[in-house]
Amino acid sequence: MSDLLIKNVQIYKDGSFENGEIACHDGKFTEAASTNATVLDGKGMRLVPGFIDVHTHGADGVDVNAATPEQLKQISAFFATQGTTAWLASVLTDTEEQTLKCIDNIKSVMAGSGYGAQLMGVHLEGPFLSTEYKGAMPEYLLQKGNAQLFRKYQKAADGAVKYMTVSPEVDGVPDMIKEISGEVVVAIGHSGADYETSMRAIANGARCITHTFNAMKLFHQHFPAIMGAALESDAWCEAICDGRHLHPGTVRMLIKCKGRDKVIAVTDSIMAAGLPDGSYKLGVNDVVVVDGDAKLASNGVRAGSTLTTGKALKNLVKFTGKDVEYVLPMLTSNVAEALRISDKKGRIKAGLDADCVLLDDNLDVAATIVGGKVVYKNFQE
Repeated sequence: MSDLLIKNVQIYKDGSFENGEIACHDGKFTEAASTNATVLDGKGMRLVPGFIDVHTHGADGVDVNAATPEQLKQISAFFATQGTTAWLASVLTDTEEQTLKCIDNIKSVMAGSGYGAQLMGVHLEGPFLSTEYKGAMPEYLLQKGNAQLFRKYQKAADGAVKYMTVSPEVDGVPDMIKEISGEVVVAIGHSGADYETSMRAIANGARCITHTFNAMKLFHQHFPAIMGAALESDAWCEAICDGRHLHPGTVRMLIKCKGRDKVIAVTDSIMAAGLPDGSYKLGVNDVVVVDGDAKLASNGVRAGSTLTTGKALKNLVKFTGKDVEYVLPMLTSNVAEALRISDKKGRIKAGLDADCVLLDDNLDVAATIVGGKVVYKNFQE
């Protein structure tokens, strides 16, 4: 693997930008470049850590649940144009047979590199979810907590199931969380759980909240519910910052309640991301997108988004009124911390994976580097 020297850039470190250069060697950031390194002149642009998306069901016309390995690479290539350097493929609740097929396809793509954003593994969204707050989940496929089924999936994935969403009030789930939270990062959501049950799930090892405020029982002063637990606890909170799932004021409130370091920006994107309005699929569901808003054809329930990480960054700056350096951790270091991979990703630092993004003055993605390799470039040096 050839070395890369990224020079003439403003590097994001410790919450601010400083002029400098950074070298990449053998897929990692390093202090000094070799004499034969390829040089990328950043033209004074901002160099930020690559965006990590832990919750996405697809993009560019491809649905994760139905994707072939080549189509998963297609998603990765599209994501690279949006500044995403690493992602988890979110598998919507499906049959055991189809879930295992998805896992096989994801695993085969993980073994390669150079196709765009790195596919890091699997996010299982279900099947241990509440029927009342199922959202786009097919109800007939939802089931009680079952650590054995999770372990079957994890064994098939060779450990690549990195993240799983469960509902705390579903039979068997609290014990399952306690049993498996050391083997996978557990998130709670799609849930009408009461406050006590939700806090117990977090005490048992749940680390994250799936698309906070969406598909969950909302706060009441006498019954704080899962929303109250999400806000009070130290769990990381996913937020879909498309302006539809959450009002900008709700995003500001979430950041103020949780602190900037406990909010994770996710896209929850579907195959329509990057494409015009029309008819699409989300797992087994038919979805109609009008004015960029994705809803189930059957009942009008919102079904994922058409958001990208690049747009989420701009929205966060707009919604909060803060500088880009303030919101960047929500797409980078916070995600790495929640996933327990901060020793590999999330910052521009020697020894970590050389995943980074060049942003121009409009915060548009000018180049994306994954593992020290330029996988997308949209400017003239």
